[in-house]
Amino acid sequence: MELFSLPIQIRWSDIDQNRHLRHSAYYDYGAMVRITCFAKQGLTTQRLEELHIGPILFREEAIFKREIKFEDKISVDLQLLRSLPDFSRWSIRHHFYKEDKTLAAVINIDGAWIDLAKRKLTVPHTEIQNLFNEFPKADDFKWADPLKK
Repeated sequence: MELFSLPIQIRWSDIDQNRHLRHSAYYDYGAMVRITCFAKQGLTTQRLEELHIGPILFREEAIFKREIKFEDKISVDLQLLRSLPDFSRWSIRHHFYKEDKTLAAVINIDGAWIDLAKRKLTVPHTEIQNLFNEFPKADDFKWADPLKK
């Protein structure tokens, strides 16, 4: 898959009292990009329900580089940063770019899959493994060692 990037329409409600994008909106936009990417590859919320599985996050980290204001036009991309070979645990990186290609922020997340019936971490269905294998990978992508904690 080519780099997945989504233009974002900044909403007035996403602006804080300092007249720039509030910190929690970055995480909301990252989630929207991930779920949109999943859906465009056929992994819709309906399909996740059929597989009785869902993505969960353990960690979100935002690195803010430049202010984003209401008038800015931005796009957010998605790259796989790290994963176990079975894609049961993974890390994704999002870049927030302004229209002039200025890097405004980076979000790094660590996640996994949960079996929604058992409420326990699980190895995803081969359909999900195949999808994640096709995700664009970061230049510094690494396979995680399943034996290391």
